[in-house]
Amino acid sequence: MKRYLKISLISVGLFLSRNYLFAQVKKVGPIGITVKDMDRSVKFYCEVLGFIKISDNEYTGDNYDKLQNIFGLNIRVVKMKLGDEEIELTDYLTVGGRSIPEDAKSNDLIFQHIAIVVSDMDKAYRRLKKFNIRQVSTAPQTLPHSNLAAAGIRAFYFHDVDDHNLELIFFPKGKGLQKWQQKTNRLFLGIDHTAIGVSNTDKSLDFYRGILGLSRKGESWNMGTEQAHLNFVEEASLRITGLRADSGPGIEFLEYIKPGPGKSFPEGSRTDDIWHWQTILLVDDVEALYNELKSAGYTIISKELVHFSRKAGRQSKAFIVRDGDGHAMLCVEEENSNKH
Repeated sequence: MKRYLKISLISVGLFLSRNYLFAQVKKVGPIGITVKDMDRSVKFYCEVLGFIKISDNEYTGDNYDKLQNIFGLNIRVVKMKLGDEEIELTDYLTVGGRSIPEDAKSNDLIFQHIAIVVSDMDKAYRRLKKFNIRQVSTAPQTLPHSNLAAAGIRAFYFHDVDDHNLELIFFPKGKGLQKWQQKTNRLFLGIDHTAIGVSNTDKSLDFYRGILGLSRKGESWNMGTEQAHLNFVEEASLRITGLRADSGPGIEFLEYIKPGPGKSFPEGSRTDDIWHWQTILLVDDVEALYNELKSAGYTIISKELVHFSRKAGRQSKAFIVRDGDGHAMLCVEEENSNKH
């Protein structure tokens, strides 16, 4: 009886510990993208996709070196907005990493994109063609009725000026978030999610749902000629899993069942490599999360948990961690002035 009680108390303790972390992520976003030439990238996102620049700052100093584990940083960060969602473009002025490999494919594990919602796919596609963008998809694809979870959704993959993958997505009536169904004259509406290549969905769920506390919102199995032409991967068959926090874009897993996951994250990847994306997560208790992830054996990019002093005396703490496949998450806790 005593032995049973002891095991039960341990179980309750573990449950409470996990439950404490279960709601860690309060908000997803902005989505961070590393760029080679800031002015060129800003022009692309503004002129082609309708983003609005909302801030433009340079950062340097020991704290930024520690956060990104690179000596001597001077970075230019431009925040841009589309609808309710934001991206952060980062240009490394004193260093500069490697370009995205020319042979990168959609099933490689460095794959990440943002899905930009459009009100009219044909009109949006014609606009991209006008700017001579580099296509990934052969043309916009309509997912078939045989795929009940995604039937009627239209999508198209393409590259930005640094070869980052981007997606246009159109949600028919009854699909996607309600806000994507509102009547509007705007063509580009916002960012629905960021998608990442994963090697194993269940292991990724341990990280994103089990530790970060994101909620699983849906799953589909996508295959067939439309999916192959969308991702430009012959005979592609994918398990797709969507997760969300209370606010911000979703995070979507793309696990290739066929032909299987492609190349792993390159060894020695750094935050200044152009394939580096970092999804910003606003969390409840960053120190507890930092210790949890270290104990679980995840790779912490940052040298330590870094403390920042913001304007008007506000404080924040942050670190960058890689998930099991190499994707980076910038976890931030901002001090609530009501605490004091």
